[in-house]
Amino acid sequence: MELNIINLEGKDTGRKAILSDDVFGIEPNEHAMYLDVKQYLANQRQGTHKAKQRAEIARTTKKLHRQKGTGGARHGSMKSPLYRGGGRVFGPVPHEYGFKLNKKLKNLARKSAFSTLVKENQVIVLEALTMEAPKTKAYSQVLSALGLQGKKSTVVLAEQDKNVYLSSRNFEGSNVVTASELSTYAILNGGTLVLTEGSIEKIQTALTTK
Repeated sequence: MELNIINLEGKDTGRKAILSDDVFGIEPNEHAMYLDVKQYLANQRQGTHKAKQRAEIARTTKKLHRQKGTGGARHGSMKSPLYRGGGRVFGPVPHEYGFKLNKKLKNLARKSAFSTLVKENQVIVLEALTMEAPKTKAYSQVLSALGLQGKKSTVVLAEQDKNVYLSSRNFEGSNVVTASELSTYAILNGGTLVLTEGSIEKIQTALTTK
């Protein structure tokens, strides 16, 4: 599979990037993508929610009234869930929400996500993206040249570039990540995928190495 390589001015360089069919051209597996996205979102949850149960409530343990003869129910403590301010029955307790997925399934999910975007023509190959200094204006010009101004996009770099990252921070919906940071969720939820030439080799190596 081949895609035209675009420069920073949004013009075709006349060269083509070769994308592996094993990574960018498979039949998407929707269930694999679902599981990987579910795991990613589950791992974002802190799981620190907590409600006090009966034994943890700080209230008097004095018996409210005599056991018999009042015509009412028999109560022994204000900590009872029946009373306002009492403990909660089966309340939430801190726990982990994350779960494990094997590497083979996660790789299949990412390949499926890449293939989905390619089929939807949501992948652009950029010649390179470097900046001598953090410049919001310069990054804005790149987005405009690619027709992505005001749209969701994910720019994938081969290696970390602090200047590019800092330049992109003021643009809501436009994210800059490295190839090693890409997740299935980031691919599917990131809008148009802008791959730099150097990032393609890293992605394909990571997803085809056994």
